[in-house]
Amino acid sequence: MWLGVLLCVAFVAAPAPFALLAPADAGRVNGRVFLQEAWISVALALLLWLFERARAQRAAASGKGSMLSTEMILLLGTLLCTLGGYFAVQTQLPAARAGLTMLSFAQLHGASMALFGIKLLLVAALAWRSTAA
Repeated sequence: MWLGVLLCVAFVAAPAPFALLAPADAGRVNGRVFLQEAWISVALALLLWLFERARAQRAAASGKGSMLSTEMILLLGTLLCTLGGYFAVQTQLPAARAGLTMLSFAQLHGASMALFGIKLLLVAALAWRSTAA
């Protein structure tokens, strides 16, 4: 479901406002969409990490695994991409638009998109690994 949310944001929710609204208004709508997506991603990453941590502890106790599983690494990666992409980079976009940052708006927007894309790939890998078992 998490992967579905990310795909819907990327291919439906983010482009739609630019088809109907002025660019400034569409940017504000997308800012709200990505804020909601960021909090959903943080909550899901932490919740799934807790479940995976308990599973990894059981596997390590039985001698069949490590405390640091691949799934835990994927979840931590998604969390880092969310924190970096939304809470670090996207919060700088208004200042970049006004020319108050060292990086341009386009550079920051590109970095934010790259982090979102990496998060999408990490969640896809996580979904693939969880269904393969």
